[in-house]
Amino acid sequence: MSPASAPLAASSPAPAYRRLSVEERRSQLLEAALGLFAHRAPEEVSLDDVAEAAGVSRPLVYRYFPGGKQQLYEAALRSAADELEQCFDEPPTGPLTERLGRALDRYLAFVDSHDTGFAALLQGGSVVCTSRTTAIVDEVRRTAAASILAHMPVTAPSPRLHLLVRTWISAVEAASLIWLDEDKQPPAGELRDWLLDQFLALLTATAASDEQTATVLRSALAMETTDGPAGSLARRVLPLVSEAAHLL
Repeated sequence: MSPASAPLAASSPAPAYRRLSVEERRSQLLEAALGLFAHRAPEEVSLDDVAEAAGVSRPLVYRYFPGGKQQLYEAALRSAADELEQCFDEPPTGPLTERLGRALDRYLAFVDSHDTGFAALLQGGSVVCTSRTTAIVDEVRRTAAASILAHMPVTAPSPRLHLLVRTWISAVEAASLIWLDEDKQPPAGELRDWLLDQFLALLTATAASDEQTATVLRSALAMETTDGPAGSLARRVLPLVSEAAHLL
């Protein structure tokens, strides 16, 4: 039998085509967009780029996101925000600094994997930035603050305690941006420990003038171990405080 007359069954079967559901297709497009926004500023990503990354046509992208790039960016941002908010979802067990340390590890891992996109998101100034995108970002900050406050033995945080937590979150954001700009130095683990030191310092300083924060500090220290972040900071700071006291 000649090759031309060989049975059709002998050839490799074509891969089966599976039509994606609306949600599956939308998720596919969002995943492609997130991959691009993670490493390029939003204004540098076009719908053609998203279509190519997803292996679909540009009209198909418009079918699912008729608002064009703006709608797609906001949906991708919402998806990223949901992931970022989950970084602060921590069981209420163990020392407070250990809980915050695990949350920071997840947060910094997110920053590391979304470097360019994370910087563009928080620095603002993007051509696709609107009041809606700003609200999404602010919601992440408020959710993070609420998650941290939920680990404290208070039902209604005092203005100073609430300000402390929001200030620390701002410091974490700023440090993350500088960390990206400095080629991710120091290593993420060292940055996490330094940020925990900042939290303990803010907590201690605020406790000196706010009784509710003092209660939180006492509760937190009661659960700390001698080799934990609080104990480590105390061993490094107390000699300096003692030395300074002799100079006053």
